[in-house]
Amino acid sequence: MQRRAGTVAAVGAAVVLIAGGAFAFANRDGGDNVVNIATKPMTEQYILGEMLNTLIEHDTDLNVELTQGVGGGTSNIEPGMEKGDFDLYPEYTGTGWNAVLKHDDTYDESMFDAMQQEYESQLGLTWVGMYGFNNTYGLAVSKDVAERYDLRTYSDLAGVASELTLGAEPDFYDRQDGYPGLQDAYGMAFGATRDMDISLKYQALFEGQVDAIVVSTTDGQVADERLAVLEDDRHFYPSYLCGNVVRQDALERHPELRDELLKLQGTITDIDMARMNNAVETQGQEPKAVADAFLAEKGLM
Repeated sequence: MQRRAGTVAAVGAAVVLIAGGAFAFANRDGGDNVVNIATKPMTEQYILGEMLNTLIEHDTDLNVELTQGVGGGTSNIEPGMEKGDFDLYPEYTGTGWNAVLKHDDTYDESMFDAMQQEYESQLGLTWVGMYGFNNTYGLAVSKDVAERYDLRTYSDLAGVASELTLGAEPDFYDRQDGYPGLQDAYGMAFGATRDMDISLKYQALFEGQVDAIVVSTTDGQVADERLAVLEDDRHFYPSYLCGNVVRQDALERHPELRDELLKLQGTITDIDMARMNNAVETQGQEPKAVADAFLAEKGLM
């Protein structure tokens, strides 16, 4: 899933040169002791990039070259991975299945082994170190509305939707993975709908202008205690678990890299990631400071 364009002002760690439609990345001659890491232009990816940087350089003799916020995200990083410009980057399983491997069906985690096999056999890449959080779409209501109607799941919401107003970005009402799909999957028909700017929908919910909103499950605002994110009990939305995609030859050159990536396996929940995103986006903390604090909290520094 792609969202939350980077709010960090300076990416300065890397210079991306575009020439003739091809990407040339500066300073790639750091030697065999260098691991080249890329991230997408999203707050949580900046944080993950700093975690990887700190962990690898702290625990091994490897040096990290970190290219933060590559424009175009997967569409530009993945070809760079195949060419050897990068050694690893954080990716999302649903994106890997649909955008990279070009499958049309909806991804769920029962497909992970099949995806892993295709990555290894077709691309020379592999997934190592699944963080634990799922950056997917969700539906949320205020805690007051959740308590008033006893709402815990999408099915609960569908039962009272005719009495409520939904707020979402305009394109949500046209996409098959948006409102039309929810209507088909849950019979969910809201009494009213409102087009909402992404930056205003949380405020509108808390002020009672709408009763339910569409969220990303690791949005910084999801950490707000006034919010209740409901359970997608029929698994309508694809899974977008985050993990590291790594070149297989990088793991062969640096066997210690696998152990470092596995240290982060299952360490970050949805709410953990939301709180870290909030610390950067709302509180103005630097991604590195947030990343280092989390590693210290988990005893990884």
